[in-house]
Amino acid sequence: MHRESTTPPVWDTNRLRIATDAAGVALWSWNVDTDEIALDERAHVMWGVPKDNELVNFETLSARIHPEDLDRVRAAFSATRQVLGGYELDFRILQQGEVRWISARGRGEDQGIVGRIMFGIFLDVSERKLAEEAREMLAGEMSHRVKNLFAIASALTEISARSTATPKDMARDLTRRLRALGDAHELVRPTLGQQKKATYLADLLGVLLNAYDDAGAIGGRIRVAVPDLLVGEGSITTLALIVHELATNSIKYGALSRAAGTIDVSCTVEGGEVGVVWTERGGPAVDVPAGQAGFGSKLVNRSIANQLGGTITFDWPVAGAVVTLRMSRARLGV
Repeated sequence: MHRESTTPPVWDTNRLRIATDAAGVALWSWNVDTDEIALDERAHVMWGVPKDNELVNFETLSARIHPEDLDRVRAAFSATRQVLGGYELDFRILQQGEVRWISARGRGEDQGIVGRIMFGIFLDVSERKLAEEAREMLAGEMSHRVKNLFAIASALTEISARSTATPKDMARDLTRRLRALGDAHELVRPTLGQQKKATYLADLLGVLLNAYDDAGAIGGRIRVAVPDLLVGEGSITTLALIVHELATNSIKYGALSRAAGTIDVSCTVEGGEVGVVWTERGGPAVDVPAGQAGFGSKLVNRSIANQLGGTITFDWPVAGAVVTLRMSRARLGV
C-alpha cells in the first residue's frame, strides 16, 4: 500500500521562515560592490538597527560591536571572500548597555554568491559563551586554589615552628592549623544541594582566619572588630572566598609573611551599605602591583560585584596594604 509523504516537496519561503525562527537564526546578505547589508526582521532586532534605516553597511553595524572586538571583526569581514569554505566568527555587540555574543556564519571564496550578493546568518550565542566563561573560571579557580594551598601549608609550617618549642608540639600545632584551614576551605567550596547556615560575621572571620594567627586563634596577630552582623546562607561562600584570598595573599606577600606583621579587620554599617576594611602592618615593603590583575584579583572582583553587589579597592600606604570592601547589606544577608 503506497503511503503519501507528509514532507513538503519544496521548502518555500514561508516554511524556511518557520524553520529559521524556530532555530533563532537571523539572515543577512552583503552586496560586495556597494557594501550594502540587508537584514531580516530578526537581525534588525538582534542588532538594534531600526527597520526604516535607509542604508545598512559594515560601518552601521560596527557602531554596535564591542570596542575590544571591532578591529578583529573588521579584519575578518574584509577577508571573508578569501576564506576557503565555511567560516564562523564570534564577537560581542552592545545592545542597550547589555553585552551579547553573536556568531556570524557564511561561506567564503564567493561560494553561493548570487549576482554580487553573498549570504549568511547570525546566531545569538550569549548563553553558550557565558557557560564557556563559567567553565574556564571554574578550571582556573581550581588551579589557583591548589597552587595557593602549597604556599599556605609552607607558611603555616613556619608559623608553627615560631610558636612551639618541641617537634612534638610543632606537629600538634601544625595539624590543628591544617584542620582549621580545612574548615575554612569547606566554607569557600560551593556544595551543590547543600545550603550553609547563616552565621555572624565575627564567627565567620574566626573560622576563616584562626589557622593564620600565631596563637592559633584570632586576637594575637589578627584582630577583628565587627558589629553583630548576620551573613546569609547564600553569601557565606562568596565572602569566605574573598577573605580566604586576602589571607592567602598576606601569607605569601604581605603582613603574615613576617613574624611581626599584623592584620586588623573592622566593619561599619551605614544605611544599606556594609564596609569591611582589611589593614595590614609590619609586612615587607609594599610594591604597588603593575600590569594586568592576576586570576585571584579577577576572581575576587567578579565575586563581590556579582554576588554581593559591591566593590573592592586597594590602597598601598608605606605601612602595608589596606583593602576596602563595600557590599549591599541586603545582598550580604541573603
